[in-house]
Amino acid sequence: MRQQARLVDLTALGPLSYRDVWDLQHELHERVRAGTVPQTWIAVEHEPVITLGRNAKIGNLLLGREQLAARGVDVVEIERGGDVTYHGPGQLVVYPIRKLERFREVVPLVRSLEEAVIGACARFGIEASRWSEHAGVWIGCNQICAIGLAVRQMTSFHGIAFNVSTELDYDRLINPCGLTDRGLTSLSREAERDVTVEEAKAVLFAEFERVFDVQFIEALPSTSVVAGATPSLGMTDVGEALGAAAVARGACECAASQEGRSGAGASESSPGRDETSVPESDCCRTSARAGSL
Repeated sequence: MRQQARLVDLTALGPLSYRDVWDLQHELHERVRAGTVPQTWIAVEHEPVITLGRNAKIGNLLLGREQLAARGVDVVEIERGGDVTYHGPGQLVVYPIRKLERFREVVPLVRSLEEAVIGACARFGIEASRWSEHAGVWIGCNQICAIGLAVRQMTSFHGIAFNVSTELDYDRLINPCGLTDRGLTSLSREAERDVTVEEAKAVLFAEFERVFDVQFIEALPSTSVVAGATPSLGMTDVGEALGAAAVARGACECAASQEGRSGAGASESSPGRDETSVPESDCCRTSARAGSL
C-alpha cells in the first residue's frame, strides 16, 4: 500500500514571495520532524529572487544588490547547500519535506528527485539526463532543473527548481557555480511549444508518485486557498499563514538590525552532526537569451 504524502499546492496563487514561503517551509518542517503531520511537499512559483547557499561566493552576483532590487529581484541568504541560483515566474519549485531514517539517504533522495524530473521530461518527448559533476537534470549541456537540499534533525527541506517557461536570461544576473561552459533551458524551449506550470506540475507529481511510491493527498486544494479553510494542515488559511510569516520576519529583521546584523535572511551555522546540506547545481550560460530582466 502506498504511503500518503501531503501536497501543499500554492501554484494557483501565482508567484509568491520567497521569504514568506521559506518561513512556511520552516513551519511545516518542524511539524513533519515532530511527527504531527506526514511528509509534506510544497509546489510553488516564486517572485524573482536570487538565493545564496552556504557556499555562495558574492562574486557570482553579477549585479549589486541595489541594482537587483531596482529590477525587482530579491536576494536571500539561505541554509541549503550550493552557491547561487535564481527563482522566478514560469519555474516550478518543489520542496519535499520528508523524514529520513539515516543521513546516507540524502544522496538517494537527490537521485530520486532527478529520476522523477527525467521521467517527466520523457513524457514530453524530451531526453534528459544527470551530469556526474553536479546534481540536477540536464539536456545536453543545458540545465533544466536545479536541485539544492538541506537536512535538519533528519528531515529534508528546500528542493528543486524546474524550468517550465522561465525566461532564460537570468545568467545576466548571476554566475551560477562559476561555470562558463554550460547553459540553461526550459521545458517549453525543448518541447517547442508553450508548456504551463499547471501542465508540468501534473506530469511531475505523477512521476514523484511513481518514483517515491507515494500517493499525494492535496492538503491545500486551490479552492481552499480562496475559501480560507485548511483544517488538514492544522492551520487557518495559508494566505494568513504567509502573512503572519511576513510579519514575524519583519520583527526578526528589526531585532537583527538592532543587534548589528543583516536582516536579509542570514544563513545558519555550518552543518554539524544533526544538519547537512546537498549542493545545488546550476547552469551558467545560455547561448540564446530571451531578453533581460
